[in-house]
Amino acid sequence: MTLKKNVEALRLKKAIVEKGGGDKAIEKQIAMGKLPARERIVALLDQGSFHEYDMFVEHEERNFGMDRKELPGDGVITGTGTINGAPVCIYAQDFTVMGGSLGLKHARKITKIMDHALKMKIPCIGINDSGGARIQEGIGALAGYGEIFYRNTMASGVIPQISVILGPCAGGAVYSPALTDFVFVVENISKMFITGPNVIETVLGEKISQENLGGARVHAEITGNAHFYALSEKECFEQIKTLISLIPHSNEEKAKRVEPKRPKSKKKIENIIPSDPKQPYDVRDIIHALADDSQFLEVHELWAPNIVVGFGRMDGETVGFVANQPLYLAGVLDCDASDKAARFIRYCDAFNIPIITLEDMPGYLPGVDQEHAGVIRHGAKVLYAYSEATVPKMTVILRKAYGGGYIAMNSRHLGADFMFAWPGAEIAVMGPEGAANIIFRKEIMEAEDEEAMRQQKVKEYVEKFANPFVAASKGYIDAVIEPQETRELLLHALSVSKKKDDYRPAKKHGIPPF
Repeated sequence: MTLKKNVEALRLKKAIVEKGGGDKAIEKQIAMGKLPARERIVALLDQGSFHEYDMFVEHEERNFGMDRKELPGDGVITGTGTINGAPVCIYAQDFTVMGGSLGLKHARKITKIMDHALKMKIPCIGINDSGGARIQEGIGALAGYGEIFYRNTMASGVIPQISVILGPCAGGAVYSPALTDFVFVVENISKMFITGPNVIETVLGEKISQENLGGARVHAEITGNAHFYALSEKECFEQIKTLISLIPHSNEEKAKRVEPKRPKSKKKIENIIPSDPKQPYDVRDIIHALADDSQFLEVHELWAPNIVVGFGRMDGETVGFVANQPLYLAGVLDCDASDKAARFIRYCDAFNIPIITLEDMPGYLPGVDQEHAGVIRHGAKVLYAYSEATVPKMTVILRKAYGGGYIAMNSRHLGADFMFAWPGAEIAVMGPEGAANIIFRKEIMEAEDEEAMRQQKVKEYVEKFANPFVAASKGYIDAVIEPQETRELLLHALSVSKKKDDYRPAKKHGIPPF
C-alpha cells in the first residue's frame, strides 16, 4: 500500500475507535445527562491540547464469547493535554463500551498513563464512569484494580491525583478515588458504593435507591468521600481548572505565583466578629478579608462544616487555610472535622503549601456519641498532622482557644512558626464561666447574691487568665495584634519563611493514628 492509502486506513481505524460503543450507545449516554468520554476530556482540557495514546489496545480474553467482542480502546481513553497551559495526564472510562467495565488491558492503559504522570511529575486526572470489574475476565480484572491501587499509593504526595466521578463507580473501583487527593462529584450523575442496592435488598431485605446509597450529595455531605460537589459536568470542570491553577504540579515545586491583588471584600475585618462572645459569625468572611482578591476555594465545603479548609493566595502565592467555623457547633473539633483538617494539613505539607490557621473554638465536642466514635483517636490526627508538617505554619487566635483545642490548632507547642492573637482572644484551659464555677465554687455558694458573685468571678478569671497577654508574657504568643494588622503580619511571616528548613529525625515513616 502507498503511504496515502496507509494514512487513509489509519484515519478510518481511528474514526471507528472514536465512535466508542456506537451512535446508539452515545445517544443513550447523552439521554442520561452525561457527556461522552471524549467530549469530557475536550471540555476539561485546553482547546486542541489532547493527545491520545494506546487507542488501539484490545482485550485478550477468549472465554464467554469475548473472542468475538470488539471493544474500541477497551473502554478507556488515555492521553496527555494541558489545563491553563500546564501539562496533565488524563484518562476517561467510556461507558458506551461494555459499560466502561474494567478488564486487565483496560487497567494496564490506566496504569501506563499513571506511570507516565509520575515519571514526568505532572498531575493525573481520572474520569470514572464504569459498571465495575469485567466479570468475563475474572481474576484479570481484580489484578488490574490492584495494580491501579498500588500506583495511587506510590504517587501519593508526589503528584496531585484527581478523581472525577461521572457515572457509576462501584465495588473495588471506589478504592482508587479514595486513594487520590481530590474527588469531584456531580448531582444526579455520580454514584459511589461498595455494594449495589440490589445486593443490599437481597441480603438484608432493605430497599434503597442508588442516590440515597451513594449519590453525589451523600458523599459530599455525609461520608466525606467527595471533596467538591457540582450541579453539572461543566461546573465540575471549572472547579478542577481552578484547583489545578492553585496547587503545585509535583512535590518538587511550589504552586505558580500570580500577580498579587488586594482583598476586595467590603467587610472590614475588625467588624466581622460580634462583640458578644457567644454570637456566631462566618469565618469565611475573615478569610475573604485576608486572601488576595478575596478568592477562596473551599475543600469539603459540605462535610464537617464546623471546620473550614481550602486554598487561597497571599501576595500571589498559594496558601492553605484551616479555620474553625463558629456558625456550626461553635467551631468545635469532632471526629469528622478532625479527619478533614488533618488530611488537608498533610496535603499542604506534602506539596509545599504554607498553612494559615484561624482559631476560634471552645475545644473538642463532648458527649458519649463522640467518645464511642473515637474522638480521641480522630482528634489525635490533627495533633499529628500539625506536628509533622514542615511547611511555614502561622496561627491567628481570633477569639476562643480553650483546652486541648488550643493545643491542637497549630499552637506554638506543636511547632507553629508564628503565633498571633487578637486583643479579645480568650486562651485558657476552659471557658471563663466553667472555670469560675470550679475555682470559685465556695465563694459563689456562700455569697448572698450567687449570680452577681459568679459574674464577678468570671470577670476576675478573664482578667487574670483568659486573655492573650498571659500567653504573650510566656512567649507562647509572638504578638497581640489589631485585627486590621493581620494581613500585613501574615504577609511578612510568609515572606521570611520562604527558606524555612525544619529538622526531623531520620526514620522510614511515622505511625499516624489512622
